Amino acid sequence: MPRRALILITAVVLALHWLVLGGVSLGWAPAPQPAGPVFSTRSIAAAPAVLPLPPAAPVPQAAAPTQPRPAPAARPAPRKPPATGALPAPTALPSTPGSTPADTAPDTAADAGSDTAPPPAPAAAATEQPGAGLPAALAAASGPVAPASAPGAASADPSASAGIDISPPGGGAGRSTAPPPARLPPPARLAFDVSGQAKKFAYNARAELLWQHDGARYEARQEISAFLVGSRAQRSVGTLSSQGLLPERFSDKSRSEQAAHFDYAKGRVIFSANTPEAALGPGTQDRLSVFIQLGALLAADPARFVPGTQITLTTVSARSADRWAFSVEATETLDLPAGPTEALKLQRLPRKDYDQKAELWVAPALGYLPVRIRITQANGDFADLQLRSHAAP
Repeated sequence: MPRRALILITAVVLALHWLVLGGVSLGWAPAPQPAGPVFSTRSIAAAPAVLPLPPAAPVPQAAAPTQPRPAPAARPAPRKPPATGALPAPTALPSTPGSTPADTAPDTAADAGSDTAPPPAPAAAATEQPGAGLPAALAAASGPVAPASAPGAASADPSASAGIDISPPGGGAGRSTAPPPARLPPPARLAFDVSGQAKKFAYNARAELLWQHDGARYEARQEISAFLVGSRAQRSVGTLSSQGLLPERFSDKSRSEQAAHFDYAKGRVIFSANTPEAALGPGTQDRLSVFIQLGALLAADPARFVPGTQITLTTVSARSADRWAFSVEATETLDLPAGPTEALKLQRLPRKDYDQKAELWVAPALGYLPVRIRITQANGDFADLQLRSHAAP
């Protein structure tokens, strides 16, 4: 019984609330008294809300007749006060787009002097999965990859059209009007063991560098593959001259392919990614042929390239062009999977804080072909290729 009574009382209270809120007069309540004041209160509230509006309207009308022509000038005057409180945000909006060139300018400058942009460009990694960064790291083993955040920015660098600079130890740069002589290595198929780290994820992979030519044309192809990650391939084709390699097309393929085309008649490099064209100067190489070309320069005149000598030349990726500077280091004996190998080390000199570090070892016994390539990113990620075997193609 108490529960039923409570339910009944609750229902009655809810019904009364509904009737009161709905404006229904109750038979036992003095209806006329609440209805009157409620109605009068609403009418009074409506009257002041409407009354201020008519006087506000005639005020601009009184100012308009006194000066018919200045009247339009009087209209913007009332618009300015509300705008001053509302326009700071809109004015900030144009300023931010206006500042975007300044935001991209550092990326442009970084591209002109390096292959990696500051941490915004690390956003080139599409996912945060452990293996997601491997394709980029594997490609880096063939040479630093241009950032996607500022495509083609390096093509604006006027030095991209320069030739090969060879500076002896101690300075005194001597720019060559034409590439120095080169001695090409014989065709070969090189197999590498790859170890590395990408986003703190250690991995192992296999790589193969195929180098072949017939005395008139050449082809270089490097493919790196990792288990459960896939593969990435870079290919360079072109003609041969007494100065070495003259690339015609460079391609970089993982999920999709991008390429750079060398137009020597126009003196331009054209990119399939629709990034700005780059100037094509003497001795320009791509990110794969540069390693063959460096060895060919050393093979042609080993006595010229003593430790401390610097070699600077233009390199082209699938999206942009940049100047690379290498320093000739000392000869080392490497303990490679293929066995102890005597090799001459070259090290890329960084131009910016976020440049990738590139180290290259070439073996005189193999025609100065690369036997080890190590690429280290600014964040500590690296890819290390070490020769496992070599044979005729």
